[in-house]
Amino acid sequence: MTDHTIPKRQELAPAHTWNAESVFPSVKEWEAELKAIQAELPVFTQRKGGLKEGPQALSEILQARDELLQRADIAFMYANMTHAVETTDQTAAEMSGKARGVFGQVRAAVSFVEPELLEVGLDTIQKWLLRKPSLASYTHYFDDLFRKRAHIRSTEVEELLGMLVDPFSSVSTTAGMLTDADFKFPPATGSDGDELEVTQGNIVKIMTLPDRELRRTAWENYMDTHLAYKNTLSSNLATSIKQNTFAARARRHTTTLEASLAEYNIPVQVFHNLIETFRANLPVWHRYFAIRRKSLGVEQLEPYDIWAPLTSQQPNIPYKQAVDWICRGLAPMGEAYVDPIRKGCFEERWVDIYPNQGKSAGAFSYGSYGTHPFIVMSYGDTMLSLSTLAHELGHSMHSYLSWIEQPYIYGDYSLFVAEVASNFHQAMVRAYLLEAENDPDFQISLIEEAMSNFYRYFLVMPTLARFELETHQRVERGEGLSAAGMNELMADLYQESFGDQVHIDRQRVGINWATFGHLYADYYVYQYATGISGANALSRRILSGVPGAVEDYLSFLKAGSSMYPLEALKLAGVDLTSPEPVEQTFGVMAGMVDRLEELLNSK
Repeated sequence: MTDHTIPKRQELAPAHTWNAESVFPSVKEWEAELKAIQAELPVFTQRKGGLKEGPQALSEILQARDELLQRADIAFMYANMTHAVETTDQTAAEMSGKARGVFGQVRAAVSFVEPELLEVGLDTIQKWLLRKPSLASYTHYFDDLFRKRAHIRSTEVEELLGMLVDPFSSVSTTAGMLTDADFKFPPATGSDGDELEVTQGNIVKIMTLPDRELRRTAWENYMDTHLAYKNTLSSNLATSIKQNTFAARARRHTTTLEASLAEYNIPVQVFHNLIETFRANLPVWHRYFAIRRKSLGVEQLEPYDIWAPLTSQQPNIPYKQAVDWICRGLAPMGEAYVDPIRKGCFEERWVDIYPNQGKSAGAFSYGSYGTHPFIVMSYGDTMLSLSTLAHELGHSMHSYLSWIEQPYIYGDYSLFVAEVASNFHQAMVRAYLLEAENDPDFQISLIEEAMSNFYRYFLVMPTLARFELETHQRVERGEGLSAAGMNELMADLYQESFGDQVHIDRQRVGINWATFGHLYADYYVYQYATGISGANALSRRILSGVPGAVEDYLSFLKAGSSMYPLEALKLAGVDLTSPEPVEQTFGVMAGMVDRLEELLNSK
């Protein structure tokens, strides 16, 4: 076994790193911008009380607010990206903290705007819209604001809530620093006795390697390290849940679930539909696990066997080949869609490509209105890396088109629709490769990747969503949370999801919640499952040649947040208020399980 040494950040070629200098030429310029933003705050706050002066004042204040928020967004993003690619860099950590503090100050400074808008009243604002054309772009924003009127507090309370953004964010920061920067995992040991370094950046790849002993020791060491800090991690997450509960109650919501979904006008039944449909379709998962156990020839399937390769002929996919296949898979979207992807991957350096010491775990797309839609990942020349790149490019293209088509106020989009665009890319590329590459081993590897993705989105995320709901409800009922209780709950939920097909090591499976920083974003995880459902439904429309399907989908991407998420998805051609897209996607998954079984039986 060859020792895989993770390079230091400075050892990477600049061409393989994100284009930080396109945002700020240097840290010095970034620091100057932070000071300039802070200097603007007292000037802006002098406008407090001025919204009632009329449409001209309203237009000026809204534009000034948006410019200030945009600048703060960019400065915040730059600092966080710098920290994410090298979490052990203390200077980068200080930058992230400093940017978060300034962002909190900005949020507090602009917090008077919405309470004053509510005082002016919708009737008056609608009259002003007729008198001031520059306000027309804010029409949906006004409608949404007054929809949420009951949950917007006084100017003083809103200012206080804005000031809490920075200190309240510390729990997720602490969790990330502990698990990404401070954790040192014992090395994995292979069947030949050689050791392999385990990091947040390579644990997923290790789980796809053929050596079972290597996978076992890597998984156990990874989970045991989290278990060693279970009390700190559970206290940290419990604090986050209490903060979420406080915020929901401060805004007069009945529950944290209602508060989270109400932000984007999503009925709570969407969440419950997903969980009910997921539980009803668990037999599809149990069948897949049985096929996997048989193919691997093991007496019992362990959690570290779920990603084990079912063929020894795993394709090697360099970054350049991955980009080419992604672009070919997305060809039905048109050249105007594909060209920015090629340019972003090769010329404009959207992607921070390869692993380095201290790089944060996982992969994500992150940018700000006025920058490139950057991607941080640890590409590893595997099918999984190809899929991850396609996924993150889906997020990036969503941002790219939203930023081009919409003003700043609508340039973002909700978490609910975000996972549609990313999974859409994967579905399109997967469909292309299943047709273009006929080699049975390649197809097995491709379906394995698909099932790995489905596993994350259609088993892990709904299971975490159930955990999240229960832990929040316990806090809402005034009950306490402990590491032992959280581990027991997580193990029970995984036991139901796995059925009798996967052996449960209750302690190590139970600590799974601590390995997902997503739980610090309230009710984020369920949207992975609704997202993959919408994505598969929309890709089927395009691949089956439904007239106007491409245009419908592009309209959805370009909409940003200029309409409510469910409305934007209906514009694209899918209705997620119904369980049908979730059922359809389970049908797609079941078809892949059938195809996988055929391929394995024919070998």
